[in-house]
Amino acid sequence: QVQLVESGGGLVQPGGSLRLSCAASGSINMGVMAWYRQAPGKEREWVASITRGGSTNYADSVKGRFTISRDNAKNTMNLQMNSLKPEDTAVYYCNVPAGQRGYWGQGTQVTVSS
Repeated sequence: QVQLVESGGGLVQPGGSLRLSCAASGSINMGVMAWYRQAPGKEREWVASITRGGSTNYADSVKGRFTISRDNAKNTMNLQMNSLKPEDTAVYYCNVPAGQRGYWGQGTQVTVSS
């Protein structure tokens, strides 16, 4: 059984920081792992991706503020979010591409508000 579990979300003021984590388990290829987010009333959007070798890509909206990382030995992925803005408010999801839909975690809420 493949499982992805996000953690680390919460309420933070604009300009603050949060660190999200994703713990993965199960027999799946994780050559790529990614973070997505979905704000109220909006479509789910891609945030950042990282390969097993550590190559990263970021959405323009978070570039320079967010850092994605992974620990292959621990099967974990992280998203360090700095200089947070109200528009970063969303449910953040861990994703591993596979087949047509891929694997997803349950999501963790990030709220940026003063």
